[in-house]
Parts: sequence; C-alpha cells; structure tokens
Amino acid sequence: METTLIILKPDAVQRGLMGKIITRFEDKGLQVVGAKFMQISGDLAARHYASHEGKPFYDGLVAFMTRSPVLVLALRGVGAIGICRKLMGATFGSTAEPGTIRGDFGVSNSFNLIHGSDSPEAAEHELGLFFGQGEVLDWTRANEAWIYDLSGDEPE
Repeated sequence: METTLIILKPDAVQRGLMGKIITRFEDKGLQVVGAKFMQISGDLAARHYASHEGKPFYDGLVAFMTRSPVLVLALRGVGAIGICRKLMGATFGSTAEPGTIRGDFGVSNSFNLIHGSDSPEAAEHELGLFFGQGEVLDWTRANEAWIYDLSGDEPE
C-alpha cells in the first residue's frame, strides 16, 4: 500500500469542488487516511515548493497557495500515487483529458485545482510537511475485500 499527499488548492475550495473531488478518489477505491482543512502559511508554502524557487512562477504560486484555505488529504491504496496522478490529469486544465479532475473542472493554465505527490520519496517528504505524528491513521475499511483481491500475500 502507498500513501500519497493530495492538496485541493484554493481554487478547488473556493469553487465548492472538494466533495466532488474526494468522491472521485473514494469511488476509485482509495482510502482517506488523513484530512486537514487549513490555511497554508508563507513558510510552509515556501518549503513545499522549494524546488521551484527562482523560477518565474514561484512568487505567484506561493501567493496563490496562501490566499485561501486548502484541503490536504493523505490517500492510501495499492499504487495510490500513480492512480491519483491519472485521476488528476495533465497539469493544465486546458490540455487535460475529459474524465480527469483537471479535464472536467479546469480551464486555466494558472489555477490547476489540485496537487499530488509524484513519487514515493516526494509523498513521504510532503506528508511530513503537512501531517504531524498520529495524524495519518491506519484503519480498516469494511469493504476492503471488495476493492482488492486479498487472497494472496499482497492485495491486488
């Protein structure tokens, strides 16, 4: 099982899309194991987007992410990182395929609704930025055996 970080950005929150987006992840079979509605500080945004520091869009990105609340999620499942990235779609709504979150809800090349970790290493780092000890839970869903084939050594 993988756990990944998802951020529903200020535009998703302000447009009232949180429930619709969470539903897509849950309908796919991913498990919400952490959730936090929060206002990101300038310091946290700077740490989260440190790899973009110095790029032309960096200051605008930090300002955008701190302008309104966000919903931060920890999602778990087999191949969760790749599944989430496919559900999110291409970075820009104008080029994202229909059926993806960005393709169905986005048109902007600046506001792209959602962030998702792009690797296990990034997920571990990002989860540590947004969730403290004990805030990502291990719990068993009653329907787990209907989502994954649990007959072998590993769920699939």
